[in-house]
Amino acid sequence: MAGGFRRSQRAAAQLWRFCVFWFAAAPAERNRGRDTELLNRGDGMARILVVEDELKIQQIVRAYLEKEGFEVVTAADGLKALEAAKASRPDLIVLDLMLPGLPGEEVLSRLRQTSDVPVIILSAKSSEDERIFGLNIGADDYLIKPFSPRELVARVLAHLRRSKPAGASRETRLSFNGGRLAILPDQHQVLREEQAVNLTPTEFKMLLLLAQAPGRVFSRAQLLEQAQGYSFEGYDRTVDSHIKNLRQKIEPNPNEPLFIQTVFGVGYKFGGSRDAIGDS
Repeated sequence: MAGGFRRSQRAAAQLWRFCVFWFAAAPAERNRGRDTELLNRGDGMARILVVEDELKIQQIVRAYLEKEGFEVVTAADGLKALEAAKASRPDLIVLDLMLPGLPGEEVLSRLRQTSDVPVIILSAKSSEDERIFGLNIGADDYLIKPFSPRELVARVLAHLRRSKPAGASRETRLSFNGGRLAILPDQHQVLREEQAVNLTPTEFKMLLLLAQAPGRVFSRAQLLEQAQGYSFEGYDRTVDSHIKNLRQKIEPNPNEPLFIQTVFGVGYKFGGSRDAIGDS
């Protein structure tokens, strides 16, 4: 009974912190013209799926996102989240992990079987191992509760800005090592031995950044800044998790990387050999 009371106290304290954010931290005014293009999805404004079982938190997140001009779809449990993702085809998902029914980790794993939609985990699970696990199973970003709604909106904007980059590359196909690896920037697609590889948006952006400058060494901070638009404390482990996942997906032997090579004490570089046009 005492344990239940303590949990109620923690929940009340967390809700109070969210209310403080809600009333005190009004979203900063933005250059609306600058954001119009990235919010436009052709059939309307960018659509965000918010998966959160705590109603007050869900309402706060929804209000902040809608004030920025997003269309918001919500779900309060894991199964409904999968149904909503299939029906609404969101441009980005904000996902809680501690959900009734199907946990958020399982929701993410199932999503990644068919979709590369950007996913930001929003969770009270705050240990380093829990954050790394979330990234390893396919999340693009991880924000710990209690959180600033303004920071969440900034991260959403950063991911959307980078998920559909205008003119990211003038080339329609980058081929390496006799076609063993190919990147199609316009299609947001990667081929390993001509077989499609399912990458998360963050993984794709990191790979493209490295591949467009073979031999150049990028620090972890540079990779995260280019891929997500910001860096944060503890970013080293975050980048390493994305690189580990990338190697598992594109390397012939992940234990002896051919394409993404570690430069100890500095960061990573791309070690593939660019094919001549017409050789791939």
